[in-house]
Amino acid sequence: MNIHEYQAKAILRNFGVPVPEGHVVYNSNSARDWARRLGDGPWAVKAQIHAGGRGKGGGVKIAKTADDVKKYARDMFGMTLITHQTGPEGKIVKRVLVEKGSNIADEFYVSFLVDRATSQVTLMASAEGGMDIEEVAAKTPDKIFFEAIDPVVGLTAFQCRKVAFKLGFAMPQVKQAVPLLMNLYTAFIETDCSLLEINPLIQTAEGDLICLDAKLNLEDNALFRHLRIRDLRDYDEEDPMEIEASQYDLSYIALDGNIGCMVNGAGLAMATMDIIKHCGGEPANFLDVGGGATIERVTEAFKIILSDSKVKGILVNIFGGIMKCDVIATGVIEAAKQVGVQVPLVVRLEGTNVDLGKKLLAESGLNIVSADGMADAAEKIVKAVNG
Repeated sequence: MNIHEYQAKAILRNFGVPVPEGHVVYNSNSARDWARRLGDGPWAVKAQIHAGGRGKGGGVKIAKTADDVKKYARDMFGMTLITHQTGPEGKIVKRVLVEKGSNIADEFYVSFLVDRATSQVTLMASAEGGMDIEEVAAKTPDKIFFEAIDPVVGLTAFQCRKVAFKLGFAMPQVKQAVPLLMNLYTAFIETDCSLLEINPLIQTAEGDLICLDAKLNLEDNALFRHLRIRDLRDYDEEDPMEIEASQYDLSYIALDGNIGCMVNGAGLAMATMDIIKHCGGEPANFLDVGGGATIERVTEAFKIILSDSKVKGILVNIFGGIMKCDVIATGVIEAAKQVGVQVPLVVRLEGTNVDLGKKLLAESGLNIVSADGMADAAEKIVKAVNG
């Protein structure tokens, strides 16, 4: 689950992490009023969307007067902010963060993430922080360094000092960096993050270290332990079909293709998308119905696929283990009758109760094309969609 910058900073503040003073607003008059409450300018006016690169897209402005704060906020509300992370469709700005300005002397990058290669949390840092960190990673990766954290011992003060010296800090900043990094790591662990990113971590002209921006990605499967954090979810920032899928415990991600996929198992779903592309098609989604899906869940999955106007054909690829083929077949039939399928439908079934599943499909009276294997299924759906 993603959350907004202002929400991430509120969480970090509770862990003793230094962040700028600010307040989220929902109209331009409130933006001006809160700027005045925060004290003398300048102030930062920052659009709140679930995407990075806001500065380059016009979503971050520095205001010198309270009236400028109002003007910038008014311009941001309702704008479609396009960044390299939003895609060409962009995101509509509905919230704005007004924040006390900082006297920036230098910028750095710090993040904690789950490194699947080492099965450990890794601290990643660079002295080249700021808006161009992606270019640093692409062109000069040697400027980014990593510190693996032992899951039993946790982050140590020695590791924090090591990172601080690599960032080029003088001793006064090293003394600040140690508790700052330790508190960031504590926040990462205790809130069950998959990513905690500070970009930039700034050093002010006065010599203070402050987390000027913050991004937290939280593990969905751990949200039951964090009910207050779970309530921070902003449904306006998510795809409506992905929201609908989550209500039925379906793993769904919308893509840009025109062939809808319904598969059981994440690995098989990835393989199905790969073979569709290999055959010249483009998958419209990733959809894993899971190993223990009910007829209701399968029906809803089918409805979600068909609700995407880009879908010109559907491939159902099921290997029945725990998930039985007759359940999938019944769900497909039920959904097809309720929604009314007007696009080609190819079904490949293998595994538990496969003969019963195929029999149900054959006797359904629906226009369903059966396939004998993954390659056969992909070739048939691509040919049907491409005419």
